[in-house]
Amino acid sequence: MSVLAYEGTALLGRQLRRMRNNPGLLILTQTMPISMLLFFGYVFGSALAMPGGEYRSFLVPGLLVATAANGIMTGMFQAAQDVHRGVTDRFRTLPISRAAVPLGQALADVVVTAVGTVPFLLVGYAVGWRIEGGALEAVGAVGLLMLFRFATTWVGIFLGLLTRSEEAAGQLGGATFMLPLLSNAYIPTDGLPGWLRTVAEWNPISAVTTALRDLFGNAPVPEGAAWPVAHPVAGSLVWCAVLIAVFLPLAVRRYAHGKR
Repeated sequence: MSVLAYEGTALLGRQLRRMRNNPGLLILTQTMPISMLLFFGYVFGSALAMPGGEYRSFLVPGLLVATAANGIMTGMFQAAQDVHRGVTDRFRTLPISRAAVPLGQALADVVVTAVGTVPFLLVGYAVGWRIEGGALEAVGAVGLLMLFRFATTWVGIFLGLLTRSEEAAGQLGGATFMLPLLSNAYIPTDGLPGWLRTVAEWNPISAVTTALRDLFGNAPVPEGAAWPVAHPVAGSLVWCAVLIAVFLPLAVRRYAHGKR
């Protein structure tokens, strides 16, 4: 095992213990998607053209991806918390890789997300959602979801390292709630005005959501969509690669050099 992998695994344990000691945030992040599934599924479902049960099957992948996109918020808040409480400065004095600490945070976030996905899927099953595709496609959908969470967490870590206070990180993180609203996570985009549909379909959340719906067999790929949505698996992988390639080195560099 490489030094970075060993140190990242050790700091993964630190992040998991940290989350365990903050059960309020953990419970909120795990129960919010279930609450939204019940609310959107039974309230909005009755207002849309598709039947309620069909809408809930449409909605489950969207909420999974919206939750994964919240990696921006959690990554930002935890990174900012460490910076402004002096934890980051203490880690910088240790003889460890500068990538180990943010890597441990990103991996811990993925582990917690994976665990929290299980009760959400069980509730989804209870309200009528089903995996209509094959087992391998379903496993691929979950893997793609975790990869997207990993990518968005790096975005959050970088932004958290830039913030001037924990309060600013919390406020900026709350603004990420708008991202799924500008996508196909909750409603189809084919009824949107042309310019707004283009914005929504080039949102990474739309590509990943469409990929999950396709892999789970819940909805076909829409016709006439922008390239990331028309080729959702490839588009999702490209978006994840771009986010990781851009924000991972930026986050590690910012962590290594501190505030300027």
